[in-house]
Amino acid sequence: MTQNSFDVAVIGAGAAGLNAALILGQARRSVIVFDNGSPRNASADHMNGFLSRDGMNPAELLTIGRGEVRKFGGEFHDGTVVSVTPDGEKFSVELAGGSKIQVRKVLVSTGLTDRLPVELEVFGERWGRDVLHCPYCHGYGVRDQPLGVIAKSAEFAMHQALMVRQWSDDVVLFLHRITELSSEDREKLAARGISIVEGEVAGPVVEDDRLVGVRLADGSVVARSAVFVGGALTMDPNDAILRAFGAQRAETMMGDFVTVDMMGATSVPGVFAAGNVVDPGAQVIMAAAAGAKAGAGINMMLTNDDLEVALALRS
Repeated sequence: MTQNSFDVAVIGAGAAGLNAALILGQARRSVIVFDNGSPRNASADHMNGFLSRDGMNPAELLTIGRGEVRKFGGEFHDGTVVSVTPDGEKFSVELAGGSKIQVRKVLVSTGLTDRLPVELEVFGERWGRDVLHCPYCHGYGVRDQPLGVIAKSAEFAMHQALMVRQWSDDVVLFLHRITELSSEDREKLAARGISIVEGEVAGPVVEDDRLVGVRLADGSVVARSAVFVGGALTMDPNDAILRAFGAQRAETMMGDFVTVDMMGATSVPGVFAAGNVVDPGAQVIMAAAAGAKAGAGINMMLTNDDLEVALALRS
């Protein structure tokens, strides 16, 4: 680091954090970006649904983004932020190792961690390859193949099975530990030609480094080329910094998440958040857009602060 005071600390250098840093750098704000190098989509080899970047490796996008942020004066620190605490009208950011810097505003864009239930953790070995979570991210890549869906509740099961059906006419819903599925839901699945497999799932069947089936607890195997497990996941936001501030939260279909306004501001003055840390469903392009909004929101808040200081000096 070339200095120990910045306008903004961006914590997390995924699409949201980098786009915010780019907006702020172009607004001639001093920005430092912290990154521990653990993006949510690290296992994915390409992105879908990102206009002009469709099919790009997400790691390449981050490399390009870092270069663009540096072009406008942004600095990077590849390490972990231990804590962020109020320090007068600013914030003190403590880093692993004990060093500290002062910043005027904070953006938290630390993403989330996907966790499979314990009994399905064995599927994690194929994560991002043929064990998938998001149909919009991966559906086209496995189109017209025999697909499976595993969920933790009837609500999630119906949501994802009916969606996955858009990409293949051979879809199987594994009930796994879902003990009740209403006759109405079964009728809906039948109407769309989605098969139901009763019984608990035991694990994947892999041959020549590719998924070929799902093994059930009774030993039987259902041939599948890819399995969607988004409905079985627990999505844990990496929001320890926001929780330490006591930021307002709300319960969502995907769990408990910090709430932000349309510009990414949390309930804590001067603290913003963007990307998967507050929006579990945000694809890369959505996270980038949220980062751009947050960057603009932070710059506007800094502009107002600068005006107040200038007026005070005139009085």
